[in-house]
Amino acid sequence: MSASRLAVGDQAPDFTLTSDTGEEVTLSSLRGTKVIVYFYPAAMTPGCTKQACDFTDSIDRLRGEGFEVLGISPDKPTKLAKFRERDALTITLLSDPDKEVMTAWGAFGEKKLYGKLVQGVIRSTIVVGEDGTVELAQYNVKATGHVAKLRRDLGLDAA
Repeated sequence: MSASRLAVGDQAPDFTLTSDTGEEVTLSSLRGTKVIVYFYPAAMTPGCTKQACDFTDSIDRLRGEGFEVLGISPDKPTKLAKFRERDALTITLLSDPDKEVMTAWGAFGEKKLYGKLVQGVIRSTIVVGEDGTVELAQYNVKATGHVAKLRRDLGLDAA
């Protein structure tokens, strides 16, 4: 059972999730801002760490271009807080322990892991426009080099 993926022009499903700081973050409260929502399998694993650090390294530039970044994983807020602290992350980390948001966004379902089909988090990045519609939807992205590719796809230079 795989959730249907979002496509450009779709209305992004709203959500309210708890951040690593214990705050509730609601997507619709960010209207007027472009939001990069990325889904990753687990905090403090090598690929997810690389991706989160890349977003952190780019956050000032992305915010300067009007983007906010939300990283969503099934991890509990306490683990996300440790992840932030360990790697000096400056992006917003959100907890989706029931995987409801991931499922609604097509980022949870069947995927290949070491040649086997498993149910899991599909590393995905969705860019939501200021009006709440999907402007870019990328599924099964690579952790390494993804942020640089995303910046190119968004027309931001790679500097």
